Amino acid sequence: MKSFFEGIAYLFEEILFLPFEALRKLELESWTLANTLNWIFMLVCAAAIVYWVLQLKKFNDNGEENKDVTAHSYL
Repeated sequence: MKSFFEGIAYLFEEILFLPFEALRKLELESWTLANTLNWIFMLVCAAAIVYWVLQLKKFNDNGEENKDVTAHSYL
């Protein structure tokens, strides 16, 4: 069993965490390049929020939203 768990440790430490090691080395060279991944995530999340709000507005304008008191069980 010890070799099984050592194999799992090797998989995670040497193979799966390799991109994070590259980012760590990149951070020492350039802060901007290292944080572009964070900016990409923030832009994707901002686009998703804008899309969600526009969809909510579209359903609200069409009158499709059920605003009854009994529409939601937590009310």
